[in-house]
Amino acid sequence: MFPEVDPLLGPEMRSTGEVLGMADNFGLAFYKAQEAANAHLPLEGRVLITVADKDKTAALEVAGKFRELGFALVATEGTHAFLREHGIASQSILKLHEGRPNIVDAIKNGNIHLIINTPIGKSGAHDDSYIRRTAIKYRVPYITTTAAAVAAATGIAAARHTASPVCALQDYHARIGSPDTL
Repeated sequence: MFPEVDPLLGPEMRSTGEVLGMADNFGLAFYKAQEAANAHLPLEGRVLITVADKDKTAALEVAGKFRELGFALVATEGTHAFLREHGIASQSILKLHEGRPNIVDAIKNGNIHLIINTPIGKSGAHDDSYIRRTAIKYRVPYITTTAAAVAAATGIAAARHTASPVCALQDYHARIGSPDTL
């Protein structure tokens, strides 16, 4: 990825993939794939959730999973209000054009450890883009779909409970064929 370039993937690149994560369960495999892609998922901290209206219902599951894991939630005004209406606690945060302190300030100060930002479309392209660019600049992992956010929560939960070293595909394959593993 190039610094300062919006990393939102189109359908062609989404289907291509960059890395492979292998483990005994999906969550740990996803976690390891994120590690391999240099998107180190946090095991604790604060998650920023800012999602398009079409993703708000799915964001309830995401927010619930991260709360269960003990993460603090931070959300932009619309997402914060939606979460509150459904009984999920979060702290409101300002968008860049709404004043200070805002999302960029929080990322720069190390107060955001994971970002879940689903694209709104052309009307929100500026908001979506500066959030992702700032995340890249300060090396904060970001997720752009609710499905990937659920996978990330599952992966974080698995990583907390399972010690599974990263190894080359060839080494993993060699272990499968070893008489010691049968």
